[in-house]
Amino acid sequence: MSCTTILVGKKASYDGSTIIARDDDSGSGRYDPKKFVAVAPKDQPRHYRSVLSHVEIDLPDDPCRYSIVPNVLPNRGILAEAGVSERNVAMSATETIAVNERVLAADPMVVLQPADESDGTPEVPGGIGEEDIITLVLPYVNTAREGVKRLAELLETYGTYESNGIIISDVNEIWYVETIGGHHWIARRVPDDCYATIPNQLGIDYFDFDDAFSDAREFMCSADLPEFIETHHLGRTAGTQGGTHGSHCNPRTIFGTATTKDHIYNTPRAWYMQRYLNPSEDWDSPAARYTPTSDDIPWCREPENAVTIEDVDFLMSAHFEGTPYDPYGTIGTQESRHRYRPIGINRTGHMVAMQIRPYAPESSRSIMWISYGSGPFTAATPFYANVDDTPAYLRDTTPEVSTDCLYWSNRLIAALADAHYYETSNMVEGFAEAARAFGHRLVERTDAKLAALEAESADGFQNIAQMEESNDEMAEYLRKHVTKLLNDVLYTSSNLMRNSFAMSDRWN
Repeated sequence: MSCTTILVGKKASYDGSTIIARDDDSGSGRYDPKKFVAVAPKDQPRHYRSVLSHVEIDLPDDPCRYSIVPNVLPNRGILAEAGVSERNVAMSATETIAVNERVLAADPMVVLQPADESDGTPEVPGGIGEEDIITLVLPYVNTAREGVKRLAELLETYGTYESNGIIISDVNEIWYVETIGGHHWIARRVPDDCYATIPNQLGIDYFDFDDAFSDAREFMCSADLPEFIETHHLGRTAGTQGGTHGSHCNPRTIFGTATTKDHIYNTPRAWYMQRYLNPSEDWDSPAARYTPTSDDIPWCREPENAVTIEDVDFLMSAHFEGTPYDPYGTIGTQESRHRYRPIGINRTGHMVAMQIRPYAPESSRSIMWISYGSGPFTAATPFYANVDDTPAYLRDTTPEVSTDCLYWSNRLIAALADAHYYETSNMVEGFAEAARAFGHRLVERTDAKLAALEAESADGFQNIAQMEESNDEMAEYLRKHVTKLLNDVLYTSSNLMRNSFAMSDRWN
């Protein structure tokens, strides 16, 4: 799916947490309702069949509990999208990326081949994809590194029918995996003191084969990747056949794309995120090193200041504020304000920032900062991940429009406020600021209660009950204040309707 990703290493974050965050944007013309659910081990399938590709896989009999934010409608499978397990491993899958035609020729995608009744040809299943990956990996691994290895085994065994970017993190590491064609893959660890930005484009720009085939401290890949590059003439380094500089290469150049559409849809998003996190650099003058259409924007870099949850929430909902490219802006031109695809768009289903905190006990270490709907009109708020059940306001999203659930309420607010952005922006910003502040206070208060419970008893059930109580309190806060925001935005937008008429009869 279309989406934007930011990854924050533990030394680059404000409190030593690893943070992985991703928007999940539906395809054009479609809006996928979302829900927040906990999956118990008894509910995890032991034999899995993909809805889209029909691939069938037997799964281990020892899954752990995990929480996810999947689609409400089952027509395209589970599509877990973002999840955290009770073992404090987080995943986001998948960032839709693209590989070039030479890669696709060398290692074709594994697509479903329907049965042909005319000649009796049987159906041939496709590989795994976005629908499947979290369900197949997350409940079975203890660390992010184990997650990379399990995913790699699945890719090499079953292949994939699409180009995917997958993020896997734990309290110590963040790994980003990119699929290369149908069966190949690369993975790079986000440096602890860096953040990484990925906008629907193959992004890793440096790969060290020596490390990958020795200690694998920072890099991992398919066992035959160097031979794959050389055999199929994928390299593009002038004067070489293999396209690698001895022990390293630039995967973005070898495997990725750099098209005119990338310069409209992808590179501007990476440019804006790095412009925000490294503001002292020149991003806007004619002499700027990187522009919205640069193909060489770094995959990762050190931020000027430690990255906060508020930074992540802002960037995942950004619409190029402060530039000529802001669709709600007043600078630039009508053309420039709609030149590039913003980060926060109308089709966003949810944003989930998964924070794994080294200073918290293992039982309450993971927080999922969740928002539903179009980012500029909502706010991410915290929910403990290691729970047996989730609040109804976020869990019981209906397929049809209903203000009884957070998803649809946020969608209604966004559609109303968008048409009157400046008249409603103070209301939306006030709500977002208050909601995040309440969320931080709630987490601190809950952490203190959990510490007291930990001192009194080792009973994990008590801890889970306390975390569920905190989640319910956050949900109830949202229900109350989202309802008020909807009321305020509706009133303001109603007064600004084009058929408004100030004069009313004398009895009113």
